Order: sequence, then structure tokens, then C-alpha cells
Amino acid sequence: MDHFLYRDGALHAEDVPLADIAATVGTPVYVYSTATLLRHFRLFDEALDGLPHLVCYAVKAAGNVAILKTLAEAGAGMDVVSAGEYLRAKAAGVPGERIVFSGVGKTRDEMRIVLEGGIRQVNVESEPEMRALSEVAAAMGVTVPVTVRVNPDVDAKTHAKIATGKSENKFGIPIARAREVYAEVARLPGLKAIGIDVHIGSQLTDLAPFEQAYRKVAELTETLRADGHGIERLDLGGGLGIPYERSNSAPPLPVEYGALIKRTVGHLGCEVEIEPGRLIAGNAGLLLARVTYLKEGEGRRFAILDAAMNDLIRPAMYDAWHDIVPVIEPEAGAETTPWDVVGPVCETGDTFARGRDLPPLAEGDLVAFRSAGAYGAAMASEYNGRPLVPEVLVKGDHFAVIRARPTYEEMIARDSIPQWL
Repeated sequence: MDHFLYRDGALHAEDVPLADIAATVGTPVYVYSTATLLRHFRLFDEALDGLPHLVCYAVKAAGNVAILKTLAEAGAGMDVVSAGEYLRAKAAGVPGERIVFSGVGKTRDEMRIVLEGGIRQVNVESEPEMRALSEVAAAMGVTVPVTVRVNPDVDAKTHAKIATGKSENKFGIPIARAREVYAEVARLPGLKAIGIDVHIGSQLTDLAPFEQAYRKVAELTETLRADGHGIERLDLGGGLGIPYERSNSAPPLPVEYGALIKRTVGHLGCEVEIEPGRLIAGNAGLLLARVTYLKEGEGRRFAILDAAMNDLIRPAMYDAWHDIVPVIEPEAGAETTPWDVVGPVCETGDTFARGRDLPPLAEGDLVAFRSAGAYGAAMASEYNGRPLVPEVLVKGDHFAVIRARPTYEEMIARDSIPQWL
């Protein structure tokens, strides 16, 4: 469910007409719904009721500080994968004890930043990283809580580019080697093993891979405890999918996911962390764009928008589907026409949809890409010299720009010309 609905013939974000945002901010622009963000966070939080837990929002999905502050004030923790994300979370007022540091390539400088600022735990991804963290922590005279990310070799049955739990993926250590790795953690200064970390992929629409992975984690917990390790926390990752295409069967609900967690690891007495991103932010945001031209090609029709792949790269990168809807509600029974929906970037890959059946379009019409709140603005760029897409947050009947569109002068001013030129 989201809070983007037609009212009086026009698409609204909560109580704000999207046309008003377009008129004020221009297009393309990302628009987020506060009510949807909070609703989706609370669904996860309620799903784990009865277990000691913390829902850590995956900052990589949509990392605007205003979004982070909205969720943090509702009680969310944060899962970060870089010092930049960590500092964004801190800027949003999130205390270090509610921030988890993940990621496969943590540098020593990043380690120092999070240890100085405070951290709930570091999810260690490899033995070299573990040793580097030990050196940094020991030099600083601190002991850092760690979990080791295990790779359970479970096929999440998702897109190959967002699978993370198979043996050929770069993430974590093989679960078969966990005992020897935890034994080394126990010997290293500055580290204290407090739990286990696992994350098998993104946009999962079936609970079976989660169950396989979590049962392996439960078995490993008991093994490591028998070895003398104090396993008191399980970081189970995120990855629950959303229904991008309306015709698809609905992915599992958070309450079903929570029941699975309770069934597989609830008996262990561990605190549980989960790291949802997409399901919290995905349907909470859309990309608003305007039709620039309608063009007749050889056997094809092209709707050329002012939004491009630099604003929303998921279709070009993953062949991802986003529903595209007109902001002015089409009449009931309106005839549809197949369109190739494209952007102005000089790449054939700058194509959002091919042969998409859409109601009547005209130049100047506003359209919205639904379910674009996750990995939309977060992955945007200034390719082709296009200003970074702005972001707007709606709450009730008012809205605010939470990231402004830079001017061309501001873009160019970030470059510098060497003295010899």
C-alpha cells in the first residue's frame, strides 16, 4: 500500500496534488510520502513483536537525511555500508548504538570514523578486514562488537546482480569456515564477537530461501555457543521484495516474514536485527516526469520524457519494471496505445519501457514512475551534464524540497582547472 492516489481526477501524494509539486520544483523530481515510509517501517517492527529486535533501515535504498530522520524518530536503527552513509545517519540524529556498519570493503579510515563516533556493531565480511579492524581498534584502545557475515550458499532466486548469498558472490565468508574464523576473532585484540550476520539478496519474492538461510544460521549459533562464543545477536539482513508490476503475484508480507524469523531462530534467545530498505522506501516514492515529445518511428511510437537513465537507472541496469501512470486520471475505459518510453540521454539503454500500453498522451503531460523510492535517487548521477534530480518529502497537505536541483553553474563550479591550463 502507498499514499499516492487519484483524487478528483488527479494523482496526489497524500493530500498534495503532484501537479503542484511539478509547478513549484520542476521535473524530473522524486516525491516521497512520509505516511508510507512510516507505515512500512511499523509493519516490520510489529512483525517482530515478542522478540528483542531492532529494525535497521538500509540507508543505501534512499539515503536523504530527511528520510533517515523521519524513520529514526519512529525508532529505526540504520544499516550503513560506508562512512558517508554513517555520517548521513549521524546528521539525521541517529545515535551510534543504533547504527550497524556493513559492506565488503571497509577502509581503515572508515573504521576510525565509526569507532570514534560510536557504532552498534561492525559486520565483518572477510578475514583481512577482520584483522585490519583489530589493528585499528587496538590502536584506538577500544573494543568493537562484531558479527561475522556468513555466506550460506543459498540461491535467493533473484536477479543475478542483486544476489548476495551464493558461494560465487563476493559477500561474507563460507559458512563451512565459520568456526575457525570465529576462533580467530576470539584471539584478536580489540574485537568481541557478539553475533552472526547473513544477507542473501535483494528483491526476494519467496520466503523459502530465507528459511534455508536462517535454519543454517540457527544451527551455526548452537555450534558457536558450544565452542564458547557468546552469540547473542543475529543480523538477518533484508531483501524482502515489493510488487513492481501490478500483474505480479504479491511478495510475502512483513508479518509472514516475521513469523518465519520467529519459527527459525526465535528459540535461541537472541536479539534479532533486520535490514529492510526496498520494502520501506520503494513504494514510498515515485519519480515525476513530463512528456517532452511524442515521436513516430519505424513501426514504433516513442514517448520522450525529461527524465532519463541518470535519474532512474534501474530499468537500464536490471531491466526493471516500474508502472508508469499519467498524473491526470484517464477516463474509464480509455483506449491504450503501446509506447516506448525513453529519456533524452545519448544511450540506447536510456529506455524505461518498450511497447508499454499507456492511455492517451500529449506533449507536456505529467507521468509518474511508481515504486521508485528505493535505489532511484540514491543511484542517480549527472551523466550527460544533467543536474542531479531533486527530492521532495510530503507530509499531509504540505511538502518540502529535501534536496534541491543544482544549477548548471553549481555543477560546473565543482570542477577545477589546473594552473597549467
